Amino acid sequence: MQSIHNYYGELVFTKKVMERKLSKNIFKKLVAAIDNLEPLDQSIAGEVAHAMKEWALEKGATHFTHWFQPQRGGTAQKHDSFIDYGERGEIIERFSALQLVQSEPDASSFPSGGIRSTFEARGYTAWDPTSPVFLLEAGKTKTLVIPSVFLSWTGEVLDIKTPLLRSIAILNEKAINLQKLLGNKNAKQIKIFAGIEQEYFLISEELIKSRSDIIVTGRTLFGSKPAKGQQMEDHYFGNIQKNVLEFMEDVDHELYRKGIPIKTRHNEVAPNQFELAPLQQEMNLAIDNNLQIMEILKRVSNKHNMVALLHEKPFAGVNGSGKHFNWSIGDNTGINYFEPSKSPLKNVSFLLAISAVLFGVNKLGGVLRASISDAGNDHRLGANEAPPAIMSIYLGEYVSELLDSIEKASVINEKKVNEITLGVQNLPKVNKDYSDRNRTSPIAFTGNKFEFRSLGSAANPAEAGTVLNIIAAYGFDEIYKRIYKKKSNSDVKEKALEVVKEIIKETKDVRFEKNGYSQEWYVEAERRGLSNVKNTPEALKFFLKKDVIEIFSRYHILTERELRSKVEIKLENYVKTKEIEYKYAIKIVKTLLLPAILKQVDSLTKIYKNLNGLNIKSKELLKELEFLMKLYEEIKRYCDDLEVFTTIEYNNISNIADKFATEGVAILDKLRKKIDIAEDLVADEYWPMASYQELLVPIKN
Repeated sequence: MQSIHNYYGELVFTKKVMERKLSKNIFKKLVAAIDNLEPLDQSIAGEVAHAMKEWALEKGATHFTHWFQPQRGGTAQKHDSFIDYGERGEIIERFSALQLVQSEPDASSFPSGGIRSTFEARGYTAWDPTSPVFLLEAGKTKTLVIPSVFLSWTGEVLDIKTPLLRSIAILNEKAINLQKLLGNKNAKQIKIFAGIEQEYFLISEELIKSRSDIIVTGRTLFGSKPAKGQQMEDHYFGNIQKNVLEFMEDVDHELYRKGIPIKTRHNEVAPNQFELAPLQQEMNLAIDNNLQIMEILKRVSNKHNMVALLHEKPFAGVNGSGKHFNWSIGDNTGINYFEPSKSPLKNVSFLLAISAVLFGVNKLGGVLRASISDAGNDHRLGANEAPPAIMSIYLGEYVSELLDSIEKASVINEKKVNEITLGVQNLPKVNKDYSDRNRTSPIAFTGNKFEFRSLGSAANPAEAGTVLNIIAAYGFDEIYKRIYKKKSNSDVKEKALEVVKEIIKETKDVRFEKNGYSQEWYVEAERRGLSNVKNTPEALKFFLKKDVIEIFSRYHILTERELRSKVEIKLENYVKTKEIEYKYAIKIVKTLLLPAILKQVDSLTKIYKNLNGLNIKSKELLKELEFLMKLYEEIKRYCDDLEVFTTIEYNNISNIADKFATEGVAILDKLRKKIDIAEDLVADEYWPMASYQELLVPIKN
């Protein structure tokens, strides 16, 4: 076994490589663009491109590609070789400044939500220097990968990364403005960190062959409940099987080579479900790395005769998969604004950061809900492995007491603040965290960060990350304005504490410290006026509220046209996903499952006739036959209903999505219930699909 140090980051154009390959002046300018969000000096692009090319060629690369994140989901890339004609017509290897900074892939077939027509094909990718260039391997082939944004010819957003980068910029602006107002001269740049945990299932490649529903849709459309699922709670943190551990070691090796710092791996709650978690990194890099993690999980699983499932709910009745998005904000001095000091109430930055999040979620909680909405996550939210669709914040007993004490205090100043602190700070010194872990809360404070637990396992985390940043920026912006408006005869910190008290009172509705799964919370949330949106089409309407459009436009995240385009694309994705599920369910039922039921009926009929020939009457056998035939007819009827439903035409994409999310889901649910009953009655030799029990037992070595 090699030491990790020998290969960690070997496929990445790291700062160490940059320093070796670039002149001191060029290296300094490039690092400033990466670390300090300074504009990239275009004059250095030529030398940087040459250095990248030389490094890539040394590693065996033959091609380069701009790697971007279209709104359809996943990533996209178009490979070009380094070869070009030299002055004498000979073949040379060239990589110019222009090729590094910008590329022009055909944009006509990417979703645009009405921003452009098919014949308007021009689109541009532009290098994002804040995310490191890396090498992609496929067998003996290596490709230089350049993380990029994707824009239309007219400059309109066509990707998911651009809004993220803009949200980082606006959060930096608003938080630094507030720090300057507080007299902090050392804070020059905001640092946003993310640690994105990834859950997934591993299933035998051989068993998957009989489950074409998983192959086509990513999940099981049918499947009766297994006798042994997760009820024994014996998989969570259990011993990792040898073949799974070998798979995990290969995954870790691939990730380390790409400089992705994976820290944790373990068995999750559901059988054959697992999780990996990296160390925290700056948000943009953490998100790019998560996209690579998902690709590597799929690729490496194939080498081990397994299939990695990233769907949010591949199996009914057992836990689905999500991403836990750990999110924190600090600055260039190394301070974490979500880290309570020994006397947290004297730590004004901590109180203001918590208040900013409370204020932002109170205003934009619906948008946060919309950011994690898709067809897969609709199956998962609100079940026992995921928080409810109600966006609330859990702070933990200690921080809640601090805020409650501030709210009740008649006078707010540093002396009073210190008295409150001494009154409630009674945690054991060995306990680093200031809160317990509330698995039922979508936004939980976990000591020095917030954990957003609602994100689906297959999603691009940039969507949620963008909204989290906007939430904090909006909160900091409001706090700045309120402090600035107050009379100038008091100390700025006292004015800040007064604002904290105001926000605590105004945002109590989004704070919830108890069981988010309880029926009492659903009732209480409705009383508080908190939304509990159940499906994607309904959730996406939050993006189109007048005040939301105004905030996105004012902060230069997305224009109204871009925001409406985004919603239309997400609705189209939802409809296409559900349409594939509905149509494939019909195909499976007609070509596989109904014939299987008839085989069972035929077998029982022959037995019944043979018994009659022997003058043996079996009422129970006759009842079973009659029940099966009735079940067959019900399945056929629901299948026909679903087929008719998929042919209905509607006025617009919004109407179609609403119908698919309600009527379509209801019909498929009815069909599934009958199919699952039939599975338990039909002999294994006739049933053509691997059962849940087979799929969820440990994968054989």
